[in-house]
Amino acid sequence: MSHTSTLAVTQLKQLIYYHLDNESPDNANFLAERLYSIDPRNPDSSHLLALTNYRLRRFKTAYDCSQKSGANGRHLGCAYVLALACQELGKHNEGIAALEKARSLWQGRSHWGKHTESSTRHTPDAAAVNTLLGKLWRGHGDSRRAGDCYIEAHKSNPFTWEVFQGLCDMGAEIDLAGSFRMTTELASSITSASASILNQETIKDEPPVVPVSSTNNMNSIHALTPTNDPFNPVKNGGDLVAQAQSNFLLPRIKSKGLFGNNGSKPTSQQSWDTPTANGMSGDEDVEMGGVQQEAASAEEPPAAPTRRSRTALQRLGLDAAKDSQKARATTVRSQAKPSSETVDTDDATNAAQRRSQHKRTISGHSAQITDAETITSAPRRSNRLFSQITGSKTTSRVPADSNTLTAAKRDEVKKAKATGTKGRGPAQVGRVVSGNRKVMPPNPTEAKDTRAPSRNAAAAPVTLHKQALESTVAVEMASTELLLATFRSLGAAYYLLSRYQVSSAVDAFKALPSAHRESPWVLAQLGKAYYEASEYSSAEICFAKLLKLQPTRIEDMEVYSTVLWQLKKPVQLAFLAHNLRDLAFNSPQTWCAVGNAFSLSREHEQAIACFKRATQVDPEFSYAWTLMGHELLTNEEFDAALASFRKGVGSERRGFGAWYGLGKCYERMGKWDEAQRHYRIAFEINPSNPVLAVCIGVIMEKLHHPKAALTQYSHALNLAPNSALARFKKARVLMSLKLYADALVELEVLKNLAPEEANVFFLLGKCFKGLGRRADSVRTFTTALNLDAKASQYIKEAMEALDDSDEDDMDDD
Repeated sequence: MSHTSTLAVTQLKQLIYYHLDNESPDNANFLAERLYSIDPRNPDSSHLLALTNYRLRRFKTAYDCSQKSGANGRHLGCAYVLALACQELGKHNEGIAALEKARSLWQGRSHWGKHTESSTRHTPDAAAVNTLLGKLWRGHGDSRRAGDCYIEAHKSNPFTWEVFQGLCDMGAEIDLAGSFRMTTELASSITSASASILNQETIKDEPPVVPVSSTNNMNSIHALTPTNDPFNPVKNGGDLVAQAQSNFLLPRIKSKGLFGNNGSKPTSQQSWDTPTANGMSGDEDVEMGGVQQEAASAEEPPAAPTRRSRTALQRLGLDAAKDSQKARATTVRSQAKPSSETVDTDDATNAAQRRSQHKRTISGHSAQITDAETITSAPRRSNRLFSQITGSKTTSRVPADSNTLTAAKRDEVKKAKATGTKGRGPAQVGRVVSGNRKVMPPNPTEAKDTRAPSRNAAAAPVTLHKQALESTVAVEMASTELLLATFRSLGAAYYLLSRYQVSSAVDAFKALPSAHRESPWVLAQLGKAYYEASEYSSAEICFAKLLKLQPTRIEDMEVYSTVLWQLKKPVQLAFLAHNLRDLAFNSPQTWCAVGNAFSLSREHEQAIACFKRATQVDPEFSYAWTLMGHELLTNEEFDAALASFRKGVGSERRGFGAWYGLGKCYERMGKWDEAQRHYRIAFEINPSNPVLAVCIGVIMEKLHHPKAALTQYSHALNLAPNSALARFKKARVLMSLKLYADALVELEVLKNLAPEEANVFFLLGKCFKGLGRRADSVRTFTTALNLDAKASQYIKEAMEALDDSDEDDMDDD
């Protein structure tokens, strides 16, 4: 491939990712075709082409594009897209095989912390692949392997809610105390992500470090070493000390800094040695520590650092001459931030050397020359500058052992020096004669400030960086633990609901913080919990509040439509169906709501057509198959109803409604054993449903096992004490066992639960007959006759048979 083609491939990939990130799959697909045309042998091209087709829901095309490089497991992206397409096309085995062959490419991989606003990953990690594998195994019908994959995904990333939800929906036994906990893999991922983010921020905030140039280069010129000099802030780029302390980048090192003559003030360094005049003539001065003459021009070179004197008089370097004293006072006062400008003068061992060179006083200008010393060279620039300040006053050279200073002048000079050096600290910077930079012994009192940093000092930034990393990881861990605690609460409530522990689930959802308790998802789960508990009014309140918060919600609306069907509210149900039709015409929830509306209006054929349409839209929508089976059962189309219920069971093995429908079909067909088996399967899935317990009790009665039926009815009453049906069935069984006293207790309670039910009073009359209370029996039979005139024939026959002591016939009405 030519260089031009390589560049085109790179640009096309960038553009494809750009359009994918901006939700433009059409543009991305068009560019992916161009990329595949240029570079068809590259599996990356096949991956992007397959991915864009999958985003466009062209599942068969995505399958074809990714099969070559994905089926053999050589490219992880192709294998993953192939598995996604296989999931949609129902080819679960092929998708599982592709991911298993690519296991070495994704096993152990974690993308925690790598998906941000500015970065993303277009290939999956271990958690994502295990999640998809779990779905494929579950679609294949192998719940055990699906559970294993879900568990591995949960270990890698416990925030993958779909994994926990899948485990709950499969009916897996979950240890809630061990769920949503900080695992080793998660902690390692958090630490790595935090370190990466901290390093990126450190590199981003790090000031550019200018290397120390050679002695012949004077243009690169600031040593970025931190300083504590408050009088010499960095003019460009902010305070280096603050940057060093905040970023832990700049160690305190001993070095020689080279400063240019660009007019900017460098930072002073207490541990620097006296610099040499690199690239400068011997007649020029060096300015250090930011000490600058007010009258100095912009191109004046910086001054050299001070040299410490041995005595106080030598540090002062004052001359007895009056003019020289005035000149020195003027120089000290004219500086903006002066340091102690001192110089060693008149050493007996090097006097001859100093006479042969240009000699200076502490004020920085040339000293008076004796008659034997004639200056032939031009005056120095610094001397000219100084003459502008002092009015070209001449001064005599200061003797080395001058003791002619008066007390008044000494005090005056001390005051001037104290004023100039106030607040500067131990480091002193001054001016010296170029070429006369004698390195003096260190001052013992300043040893702490001037000594070279130790290895501990050099390692301080590393230690601080480690502390910052530990602090960042600790904060990230605390935040993650808080999120895990929230997920744990949500997971516990959903797990209880999936186990059909309805009352506990309701309490768990209500115990959530208000921010989560009032969210649409939690309200939907709470509404379903109330629906399972047969508390339809409470369920309606939850769904109504949900629609106020999210009027365009489609999910779970099929349950809401069934709630309205149970409450016999045709107007509200029709309104819901119209809204859903306008929002999502081709969603199975919409057609389930429309079918329930037709069913409530007793248009069963229209209802069956709507439920069939829902199954055509989504063949795996188990709820639609179940509703259609009940409608077919109402029309006594038993074979079609059995087929529909079986489809529902095949789509969702734990759909107890479909198992219940199968039991009801077999009961209507008179196949008691089959009915009992399917009822018990449904009851194992949902052991808290009192209706299923009652259905099993009815079959036990049909099979002439009254004591077993009595056990089922009693269990149903334990689950739902206000269940009128269970209490009525129990009273009948007690009467069949001639336990009239116990039956009377149940009927008295039932009379309060259903005061207008004719069957209750009819059964109560027969109970009074069994107890020999003929007057009470006649009274209750009369009440039953008033409540239901249509059953007058049966009631009159029972009243005429009051004198028959062997009357044990039980009216099934």
